[in-house]
Amino acid sequence: MTRFNFEEIGQILRDHQRFAVLGHVRPDGDALGSQLALALSLQQLGKEVRVWNEDGMLEKYSFLPRAELLTKPPSSPENVDVAIALDTAIQNRLGTALAAVRSAKIWINIDHHLSNPGYGNIAYVDPSAPATAEIVFGLIKSQGLPFNRDIAENLYAAISTDTGSFQYPKTSAHTLEIAAELIRAGLDVGRLNQQLYENYPRRRLELLRELLRTMRFRQGDSVASFSLSLKTAAELGVLPEDNEGLIDHLRAIRGVIVAAFFEELTDGKVRVSMRSKSNFVDVCAICQKFGGGGHTLAAGARVRGTLAEVEEKVLEEIGEVLESHS
Repeated sequence: MTRFNFEEIGQILRDHQRFAVLGHVRPDGDALGSQLALALSLQQLGKEVRVWNEDGMLEKYSFLPRAELLTKPPSSPENVDVAIALDTAIQNRLGTALAAVRSAKIWINIDHHLSNPGYGNIAYVDPSAPATAEIVFGLIKSQGLPFNRDIAENLYAAISTDTGSFQYPKTSAHTLEIAAELIRAGLDVGRLNQQLYENYPRRRLELLRELLRTMRFRQGDSVASFSLSLKTAAELGVLPEDNEGLIDHLRAIRGVIVAAFFEELTDGKVRVSMRSKSNFVDVCAICQKFGGGGHTLAAGARVRGTLAEVEEKVLEEIGEVLESHS
């Protein structure tokens, strides 16, 4: 869906002075790492850069170099020359970060989600990329933009987390070549991976224990799900970021094709996350039926209704898709 090339984007980055680098609500490592990496490169280029995310910097990624640059958006909108949305399939998923931009001469959309419609004045969307950070790396290197160890560490964290530590199907030889180049910038890979994967707060494990109590299987054990109510989340004192990646425990079960995680939200909706182990079951297409989107093997949606209602509707839809391919 790429509508423009790196050269055109690079020229815009050089020609303008004030930038806002934005990412989606409920950010993951790819969003935050990509935001920081591009912002640091622009700063080295002498630009004025704002780095905003509705949720601010998450506790679990606060070790990333220059993490303090990424803040919650201001209450009063600011003028910028260029607004850059990273890793955000739908523009309104920028949340309050979108509202913080009063005006921008140019909107740039850089993403890797198949469901991205190509919003903005310039869209560079590559669904074959396993992480938005891989696209950001290509932009920085092809355009000769500033690059240093801090930028490399943010990009490595972003790519590693969005590829499941280089395990997911879209991980390519090119992805591993990029990782090697980032490591050559001087990264301490052991320390970085320890921060990413061996530094969870105890409450996350307490949450996993409670989620496993709700685990359900359907369709001959080919569909596994668990759910999180507002009541349980409050009792455990968990943060929204604590459940990132927990769905992988379901996907890892032998025989499971589709995993689903249902999280009750305060606005009368349920956050649905889905993972598939088969290209025959496109969870992006399923989530799009409920107003969401994502990738073929990983997608999500926010669905209005009670936890029980949304679980039943979504699991029924997953079952119908599986039966159509059986």
